[in-house]
Amino acid sequence: MIKLFTSEQIKAWDAFTIQENGITSFELMQRACRAFVAWFMERYDTSNKVCVVCGTGNNGGDGLGIALLLHEWNYRVEVFVVRGGSTSPDFDASLKLLKGKIVEKEITSSAIEINDCAVLIDALFGTGLTRQISGTYAGVIKKVNELNAIRIAVDVPSGLRIDGPSEGEIFKADHTVTFQAPKLVFLLPQNKIYTGRCHVVDIGLSKTFEKETLANHFLVNRKSVKRLIKPRHQFSHKGNFGHALLIAGSKGKMGAAILAARAALRAGVGLLTVHVPAHGNEILQSAVPEAMTTQDQSSEFFSDREVETFYSAVGIGPGLGQAAETFSGFEQILKQLGKPMVLDADALNMLAAKPVLLNEIPAGCILTPHPGEFKRLVGDWQDDFDKLEKLTTLARRLKAVVILKGANSAIALPDNTIYFNSTGNPGMATGGSGDVLTGILLALLAQGYSTNDAAIVGTFVHGLAGDLASCEMGETSLIASDIVNYLPAAFKRLV
Repeated sequence: MIKLFTSEQIKAWDAFTIQENGITSFELMQRACRAFVAWFMERYDTSNKVCVVCGTGNNGGDGLGIALLLHEWNYRVEVFVVRGGSTSPDFDASLKLLKGKIVEKEITSSAIEINDCAVLIDALFGTGLTRQISGTYAGVIKKVNELNAIRIAVDVPSGLRIDGPSEGEIFKADHTVTFQAPKLVFLLPQNKIYTGRCHVVDIGLSKTFEKETLANHFLVNRKSVKRLIKPRHQFSHKGNFGHALLIAGSKGKMGAAILAARAALRAGVGLLTVHVPAHGNEILQSAVPEAMTTQDQSSEFFSDREVETFYSAVGIGPGLGQAAETFSGFEQILKQLGKPMVLDADALNMLAAKPVLLNEIPAGCILTPHPGEFKRLVGDWQDDFDKLEKLTTLARRLKAVVILKGANSAIALPDNTIYFNSTGNPGMATGGSGDVLTGILLALLAQGYSTNDAAIVGTFVHGLAGDLASCEMGETSLIASDIVNYLPAAFKRLV
């Protein structure tokens, strides 16, 4: 897992590295500059005129160092220094090296004149920003955002706070080249307009500090997921991989049950029973012959089901509907069951409609709301940081894992930690995608994965299958069945 540190932790990480490596802060800055320039030169040749807009702190020092290196590589470079406060020692050292090589233009008002700029590099403010940008700085950011140029932010777009909500003028980057590790703020939907595509460059910060420092937020990567995958042994049989019960489907919504069932089987469950309305039995058995079925007493919707003790895990919700009898049957399931459950779709909507049922959810369950379902459960939020607080509060209250679906799906554990998923693409924003995730999670729980591991592995594999499907079919034409069809390839990459 990649730890997502706070601004104070990043500052401490720099200081620890300086002491551990026996270098100066200026030498660490030079590492960052070289890493940025190496990334830059792979993408832009010397025909592009580069303008670098710098503040007078350490981020500005980065900008000056980048400008000098680009100049030495024969790029046409213009440097603009926005004056509005004191300077840092490393900024002064960088400016001293620049003297006589590049003429820097001092900016004391928002009347900045930038001409014929192909690429604009933002180095005004870095990770330490704690306030809203105002005055000259705000004016400059507003002006450069209007330029017809490729905009690249150094470490973090100026004006974007990494530990809390941001207001006022914020640099709108096409690319953000950040040092050593991504920042939490880059993974939040409301900030995509500012960060553009994010790229991480290694500047050699201490591995010891990274390993020993605690964090509350993480980014899931393939290496960490591979460690969680359970190997299959030579003498295994279907009984070793669990018997899952999926309660899903209603008249007109049997597709949701089929998608979830197919996903559960592709995710490795040993046995699967799907409880469906009587009219859906033939549909399900024809579409998913590997699954067993039981029939509800109602022909059109779920109304009641006793859950036998031999089931390893239960999933409920896809295509279920919200008939009065379904509400009653769902309530009975919650009250009688002490097993891990996956709650999705209409199960979540019923919880929102009757919040007292939240008290009946067994510990160790997984809830998978999309933003609309989540809002119905917890109410509205002021910003993405407030949303994350509501997410951790719900997970802690229920002693469950709550997966808030979307780009970089946020997986909240009961211990106040959040894991952000790194797979998936916009093509997966299609009906049935969530039903596929439910089936995957159900299968992993049935196979004996812990609730936490099932949520992390399942979300990653779901997104990876979507990415593989997108590579072949593109995002526009992607449908939920494609995600199921690419689950074998996704698992194969992790085993």
